[in-house]
Amino acid sequence: MNIREAFDIDDPPASIPWGIAESELQARLQAAGLRRVTRAYCVLPVTVLGGLQCFLGFRFRGPDNGLSELELYRTSQRNRRASFAEFQRHVEAVFGPPTSTLPGFGDFPNHEWQLPGGIQIVHHVLDRFGPEEHLTIRCTL
Repeated sequence: MNIREAFDIDDPPASIPWGIAESELQARLQAAGLRRVTRAYCVLPVTVLGGLQCFLGFRFRGPDNGLSELELYRTSQRNRRASFAEFQRHVEAVFGPPTSTLPGFGDFPNHEWQLPGGIQIVHHVLDRFGPEEHLTIRCTL
């Protein structure tokens, strides 16, 4: 996967380039079950990163309203530790170890990757309405 150019989805098979317009993403993935949640945010059940089953959220921002952020998450986390370890294992298999790791919420660490081409990946648990696991991939350029 050349993450600087696009994010690859294993199932449904697709390569989604950074900066793609929301309307183009909908045209590509509507038949696969893409759902528009709000203006500038869509969600799709996927398999990514070599076998990780989750939901993939697409955020559109900036002056041209192109894709700038991806969120990988699960709606049900019966075993948060197992889920966190599974997400981490898949991310590290594709992108290597994190650039930095700091203490986070509870005893979960905050992992961050700074990759060439303005790509930032953050994996952590936060407390919003109870603990939530988040894996965010941003294109900052």
